[in-house]
Amino acid sequence: MTEDTDDEEGLTYAESGVDIDASEAATAALIGATEGFEGDFAGLLDIGDRYLALAADGVGTKLLVAEAADDYSTIGIDCIAMNVNDLVAAGVRPVAFVDYLAVEKPDERTSEEIGDGLAAGAERADVALVGGETAVMPDVIKGLDIAGTCAGLAEKGALFPGEADPGDALVGFPSSGIHSNGLTLAREAVTRNHEYDDPFPPNSERTIAEELLEPTRIYTDLLDTLREHDTHAAAHVTGGGWTNLSRMGAFHYDITDPFDAQPVFEFVQAEGNVADEEMHRTFNMGTGFVAALAPDDAEAVAAATDGRLIGEVRGGEECVAVRGLELA
Repeated sequence: MTEDTDDEEGLTYAESGVDIDASEAATAALIGATEGFEGDFAGLLDIGDRYLALAADGVGTKLLVAEAADDYSTIGIDCIAMNVNDLVAAGVRPVAFVDYLAVEKPDERTSEEIGDGLAAGAERADVALVGGETAVMPDVIKGLDIAGTCAGLAEKGALFPGEADPGDALVGFPSSGIHSNGLTLAREAVTRNHEYDDPFPPNSERTIAEELLEPTRIYTDLLDTLREHDTHAAAHVTGGGWTNLSRMGAFHYDITDPFDAQPVFEFVQAEGNVADEEMHRTFNMGTGFVAALAPDDAEAVAAATDGRLIGEVRGGEECVAVRGLELA
């Protein structure tokens, strides 16, 4: 990635409007006020011989890019993806999804585009769309917001244990681009000197909006392979970027061969003069999902999928070391 080389002030996620540390503290406070919560990526409920798992998420300020481009066709895919990928990270098979669409005022075309995206995402994830709710709330909502909840099931022996072991190998899987995290920073960066309908400089056949709206990859197709090869833990690389790996345990994660970051990341970094560390704390940087397994199992998973060995788990001080950075 590029270094800060000009005099223009470099953007950070917090200065753009999202303080990850404050967000995590607020989330921890909410979880601490509830009882029975189990799981880092999804809530797990013991129902006898199986777990019922639930995940809830939205697509964040990616909606503002869709609004500016007047194109909501991929937003439903993102909403499905952000939920089902969290279940996959726990070793849970997603089975059903419900959405909640809140709008300032109803618009038939926009709703149809979002619905088509939800249907496409559900097909990719192999989940059933079992209902949803649309609320018209002009006093509360400006524009629209969409979120969803995904339910999944897992036999108790099928869940990933949830913690890596020192000596584990890490298998990474490529992202499809920026996914649905960090868009507050990305939007602030790219609109310094560009409009969303400007050609995307690395590929003039696409607009900047089209590149930012590229839908989140859905990782449900990895689940059977990960289960077959004794996955110890997995992480969906979302908000917080590469620091998400710490959800697999307080270890040193030595990343020696990450996937290349797609051109959209270099573009965002250059336009916003964003530091390398800030980029890796905010975005997936080309790797959207990571699993920790014993080395032989990791090699088998990589051979059976589009994943590859990207590093290893070590004991010692908690840290993610990637591209010359140490992210505590």
